[in-house]
Amino acid sequence: MRGGPADGNATTACPSGMRCGSYSIGGLGTRKQQVRNAGGNVLDLAVAMLETERMDTNYPYGDNKRDDAANFGIFKQNWYMLRSKCDRFRNQSTGEWNNGASLNSNLSADISCLHQSQNSNGMNTWFGGHRNGQTGINNPNTGDINGYKAAVYRIRDQLNRNSSNLSNDIRFWVDVRPI
Repeated sequence: MRGGPADGNATTACPSGMRCGSYSIGGLGTRKQQVRNAGGNVLDLAVAMLETERMDTNYPYGDNKRDDAANFGIFKQNWYMLRSKCDRFRNQSTGEWNNGASLNSNLSADISCLHQSQNSNGMNTWFGGHRNGQTGINNPNTGDINGYKAAVYRIRDQLNRNSSNLSNDIRFWVDVRPI
């Protein structure tokens, strides 16, 4: 799920043309702490919060995608990025995409793969690849990718506004079109 209910919490800092807000989800603060305890940082929380409502892997297998487009873990990392940049999957083939499912039950590995990919690509290229696979790596400055990046940074900034946001049950959201 990207986005959330129209709850009237949109702010002027919301990226142009997007809807933003926040609402409370029981237990989300515990999940935020689990992510942080497994090595996640505030940007990681923002990516996970944008990708799924509860920062979990309770979504259709592979995010209803397959091969290089299949998504895994709380960050919905695509198989192309995983097999290209994460040591755990490096040099595996497109056809081995089901191996990415191991991230759905291993939060530390999920975070490690995310950080390896970000560090290998640099953040601008990482955003492109995360949003649109190899096409995004090759052209990371499309309007769609820049909108996704702005949404993640908006959520990160909301989390950073108050230290309690790193452990409370508040979910910040930006309505981004799923692809």
